[in-house]
Amino acid sequence: KQWYQRRVAITAGINGKAHLCLGLLWQVIRIGLMAKITLKDCPGLRALLDEFETLEQLLAMSPEEILCRWVNYQLNKVGCKRVVKNFTHDIKDSEVYAHLLVAVCPEDKGPIGLDPLNIQDLTKRAEMVLDNAEMIDARSFVRAHDIVNGNQKLNLAFVANLFNMYPAMDAVEGFEIIEETREEKTMRNWMNSCGATPRVKYIYEDLKDGLAIIQLFDKIQKGCVNWKKVNTPPFKALGGAMKQIENCNYAIDLGHNLGFVLVGIDGKNLHDGDKLTLGLVWQMMRHYTLAMLTHDGKIMKDNEIIKWCNDKLAQKGKTSSFSSFKDSSLGNSRTIVDLIDAISPGYINYDLVTAAGTDDEKFLNARYAITMARKIGARIFALPEDITEVNPKMIMTVFACLMSVGFAKDQQKK
Repeated sequence: KQWYQRRVAITAGINGKAHLCLGLLWQVIRIGLMAKITLKDCPGLRALLDEFETLEQLLAMSPEEILCRWVNYQLNKVGCKRVVKNFTHDIKDSEVYAHLLVAVCPEDKGPIGLDPLNIQDLTKRAEMVLDNAEMIDARSFVRAHDIVNGNQKLNLAFVANLFNMYPAMDAVEGFEIIEETREEKTMRNWMNSCGATPRVKYIYEDLKDGLAIIQLFDKIQKGCVNWKKVNTPPFKALGGAMKQIENCNYAIDLGHNLGFVLVGIDGKNLHDGDKLTLGLVWQMMRHYTLAMLTHDGKIMKDNEIIKWCNDKLAQKGKTSSFSSFKDSSLGNSRTIVDLIDAISPGYINYDLVTAAGTDDEKFLNARYAITMARKIGARIFALPEDITEVNPKMIMTVFACLMSVGFAKDQQKK
């Protein structure tokens, strides 16, 4: 999906498609605004949990959901009984914003009052609210008519910016910060790129009903799922957990049917958010990647991928080669860069490839290699660190995806 979006952006720039350009620009702005709405950057977000909720459930929420909770938390602090469920209809009368600004206004910039609520004209009221926002340097993204009309994107941006400037959350003691690892992030991005519905936001919490995993099995091996065996929501409070575990057990069965090695893992592990979940997701990602390299109905093995890559390098006069996906020489990215040039001559600018004498230079090479691999059409999910640290799992996916592109080009020539 990321590769597709980049291609759309390029096409939009060439053809002057304004709506596509604006869509891409909004995504960039959204990423920047939402980047700090995390437990790591704002540990006080733990205060948004209800009595019986867990941190894992908070991590599974989208930034929009967290912002709604944050707004309601601030409203409650100042005695406002309004409850926000969206940034369209619920904010049109500006009452929420008037109280929110009172709640988050720092002492050295206040006080901010509720005078705007005495104005009946909603546009004039919204303008007065924005004047209050300007007092704390937070008048950004929205105009009065954007509030009155309930423009979702601009109001979301206004609230996110306000959160980033004045979170007004007290630290909560006794909680351990749960950070998403690089491997978890890679797997989550892969699942979302395959069209997991709803989107996976926190890998363990969002897979506990088994549905996303089963969807992905159907995508990586079309027709392997018997949907009559799948329990669908809503799941009732009584017996709902058992229905979810049944889904998870079925997902494990599907893995066994595809020859996955799933020792010591069952549906209960998936439902409970066990770390063993990553082992299953990795094997699904591996199967998906290698499925692009079927030959005579058989999926390529690691040694066949390595041989093809080395043969392609040699055919194009490259001196680089590798013996396994654990080969330490892969850490400088030269072999990957050479293979890209062998598959698509002329794409690589070797003036941009460093000598890889330092860790920084190795990182630059890895980032350039990934960028160029995607440019020639390879669906790369590995990160630069995966290459510099020679993560054999992710490096295998890089070479497999490049091989897939090479296969496609060879077929075109024929």
